[in-house]
Amino acid sequence: MKIFVTGGTGYLGNQLVTRLSALGNEIHAVCHDPVKRDLLQLPGVSIYDGDIRDGAFLKRAMQECTQVYHLAAYAQLWAKDKSTYYTVNVEGTRHVLDAALEAGIEKMVYTSTAGVLGPSSGIPVRETDQRIGEILNEYEDSKTIAENLCMEYTNQKGLPVTIVNPPRIYGPGLINRNNWLTKLIQYYLEGKWKFIPGNGEGIGSYVYIDDIIQGHILAMEKGKPGERYILSGENVSYNHFFKTLEKISGIKRNLIKLPLPVMLLAGQMMLLKTRLTGKPPLLTPVWIKKYSLNWALDCEKAKHDLGYSYISLEEGLTKTMDWLKEKSNLPSANKMK
Repeated sequence: MKIFVTGGTGYLGNQLVTRLSALGNEIHAVCHDPVKRDLLQLPGVSIYDGDIRDGAFLKRAMQECTQVYHLAAYAQLWAKDKSTYYTVNVEGTRHVLDAALEAGIEKMVYTSTAGVLGPSSGIPVRETDQRIGEILNEYEDSKTIAENLCMEYTNQKGLPVTIVNPPRIYGPGLINRNNWLTKLIQYYLEGKWKFIPGNGEGIGSYVYIDDIIQGHILAMEKGKPGERYILSGENVSYNHFFKTLEKISGIKRNLIKLPLPVMLLAGQMMLLKTRLTGKPPLLTPVWIKKYSLNWALDCEKAKHDLGYSYISLEEGLTKTMDWLKEKSNLPSANKMK
């Protein structure tokens, strides 16, 4: 099977390319950043240096492929030029769709985000629920528009596109801004993480990286064109998350609960520093507001249609801690108890 993959040097994309390579597929992987080229040096992987905003490049690189996984996106918390979210996430996706249509691709899986579905209120959010509240940031807005494009190409042009919506992912792999949760776990173990957002009762859905990768492959095999599938995990509060870290590691940290107004003030100060130095902020006020809400998710549709499943938060955190131990000489999870 010849498979085209964008975003193969990112946290999620690189893990997917690694899995597809191990399964014996031939992969055409897009590399946008030459510095990260070594990440794609895997059996069966042909590297194509280019940009998803270049339609002619995509058409050349996609030749002879039958499947497409489109994961590339601008997913940073901040951009000096906000139009970057739209040129990459919307126009870039349009170019991928056009190339796939011309190449006669049999199936495409588009990686969106659970953020487009909106926060939860009372019960976990499902794929077809009406969004609660306005879209909070340019990233989620651009991904929403890109999802609509995928639906348009499926319904009006006959290109089979299935959408997956992952939430908060953690686990082994590249530790970068997109794998912030694994970095948080490492900081906790090292004693560098000091606070809990708000009162700690904010709910999120946490899913281990291997389950997300398997969910992508299942979406390619069984996902219905024009449908979206939530690939979520356990819905737990910040308090529960950190209590689980404490239980597994045997390390108790005296974490400070930061009220939302204090966090928003800190976000404003970070933006001010960014204006003075040009360095990206760690957080911005709009993202702080996002994480003050509840984001519980319901993945029953993916379970039923795809055979999707996920491991428990406790098992996933144990695996992650053991991996961090091997990588950074931290004590393993079972030795921390």
